[in-house]
Amino acid sequence: MENITRNIWLLLFIVWGLPLGYYRSKFRKMVYQTDSWTINVKPVFRTELKGLFGNLFPGNKQYIKFRNFYLFYLIIYAILFVVYLNIDNPKEVRVGDSIPSFELPDQHGNRFDLDSIIGEKNLVIFFYPKDDSPGCTKEACTFRDRYDVFRDADAMIIGISAQSVSSHLSFAEKHMLNYTLLSDADNRVRNAFGAHGILCGLIPGRITYVVNKNGKIVYRFNSQLQVVKHVDEALRILNQLK
Repeated sequence: MENITRNIWLLLFIVWGLPLGYYRSKFRKMVYQTDSWTINVKPVFRTELKGLFGNLFPGNKQYIKFRNFYLFYLIIYAILFVVYLNIDNPKEVRVGDSIPSFELPDQHGNRFDLDSIIGEKNLVIFFYPKDDSPGCTKEACTFRDRYDVFRDADAMIIGISAQSVSSHLSFAEKHMLNYTLLSDADNRVRNAFGAHGILCGLIPGRITYVVNKNGKIVYRFNSQLQVVKHVDEALRILNQLK
């Protein structure tokens, strides 16, 4: 529910920005007395602020019109932004917390029950954005190539993303992935972990958790771009658990 609320406010924030941008452009061209579109990107603000909160052209009805519209949309935009920032994010699990219980289908359509694994193995759970995208493929294949090292550390590798079971199966077969991929189609498990994305959640996050045999999270690594480091960091922490 929290994600739906945040997305609604984000949509309002974006939509409201369209007329704001229009009136700001008109206003800046007027106060800087130019027709060039480049005034919209130039880092000059002093005259704009004077015109917005003062009265540069007394009696000029066009100036007053655009100033008032610009100020109105700017105030509402600021209010929307403050409200959006203050909407609570789903709870984020932290180091020391117990791992949330969950069941999800794997790439073969079988139900994977986390509780059946707790107590038997260490876990490396990595949330990734999308099957077969360049960064995710590199990350997944690096986990594949070091599978034996993870096995020696008595750890099970689990990848989770929102794609379907069939997508996961195709991804696993194409790259010969030798570990479990789980389909979290409604992002229920991602939200339970608080594995937030970037750009206000528009892009799913790339986050790896290391979980000990007691079901406690002992490490969390969050990086969208350092894909190989997810593997390196997981192995480093597992070596400390030996």
